[in-house]
Amino acid sequence: MEFLSQYGLFLAQAMTIVVSVGLIVLLIAAASQRHRGESNGHIEVHKLNERYKELRETLRDATLDPALRKESQKAEKKAEKKKAKEEAKAAKKQVKSGSEEAEEQPKLYVLDFDGDIRASAVEQLREEVSTLLGELRETDEVLLRLESGGGMVHSYGLASSQLQRIRNKGINLTVAVDKVAASGGYMMACVANQIIAAPFAIIGSIGVIAQLPNFHRVLKKNDIDFEVLTAGEYKRTLTVFGENTDKGRDKFKEELEDTHVLFKQFVKENREVVDIDNVATGETWFGQRARDVNLVDSLQTSDEYIQAKLDTHGVYELSYVPRKNWQQKLGIAAENALERSFLKLWQAALTRPKQ
Repeated sequence: MEFLSQYGLFLAQAMTIVVSVGLIVLLIAAASQRHRGESNGHIEVHKLNERYKELRETLRDATLDPALRKESQKAEKKAEKKKAKEEAKAAKKQVKSGSEEAEEQPKLYVLDFDGDIRASAVEQLREEVSTLLGELRETDEVLLRLESGGGMVHSYGLASSQLQRIRNKGINLTVAVDKVAASGGYMMACVANQIIAAPFAIIGSIGVIAQLPNFHRVLKKNDIDFEVLTAGEYKRTLTVFGENTDKGRDKFKEELEDTHVLFKQFVKENREVVDIDNVATGETWFGQRARDVNLVDSLQTSDEYIQAKLDTHGVYELSYVPRKNWQQKLGIAAENALERSFLKLWQAALTRPKQ
């Protein structure tokens, strides 16, 4: 027992040393990273043609008779060789005809935008768009899979401007809404050449909302004064703790109305087919109804759109991955560990036999 006690003490001391050294290394690494002029992130690209091909091959291998599978593989290889031969022949012919560049297969670039209230994903979107603009050709397309219930006007205005950069280059832009694109989300969507939506995706909400609590009467009841000092008649219209006035409310409402006017004007400029006075009521529509009022062009999921392009386009999924510092990595690791612990407890509770 004395040996086990001493051995346990040794292990505890060793672990303490290891953890301490590890923390020191992490702190040194973090400090050195702050002083390096390294990029804040990187671009990841995945060719979806290859991904779907591998999935189909896996399914075929699991379901086809071995003899039929062998014949199918031979036929596919033969078709691929024929296609490659035809492409090479066409390229050679084009070069002989005096063209400087051989014609390449058009590309479809797939981006994702998962929007919160602050449209935080705009930081990734701007990097993705900036990367694409130098490579896009007239025959290429961009598909944005958009999901957002809206948020801050200025943030979603910037996100819309990023998409406008694609349109300004003369590239066909499609926005796909599988779940929701409302308010600021629709502000982004309307920039596209076409909008596709799932039948029950939520679309619209072309309106403006602002709300805040006011604790002035609570403070007054407890003899607490809250002073609001401003320079400029309308520097502060409504406050959370100060006493609000009818004049301040009227001005705030005026600003909301002006924002709504600008929102309607923006949608109308980008989608002339929309009867803006009919749809700019703050209402939302499911995809089927949204098509009836021209808020979307067709009912289609992003998956269906991508699948239809696999034979004619090189389809590439593009995403910008920001570099995380060590604090963020530790936080994510802790969050994942906690999530796994809760999942194990939940599974244990579900499988526990009833008394």
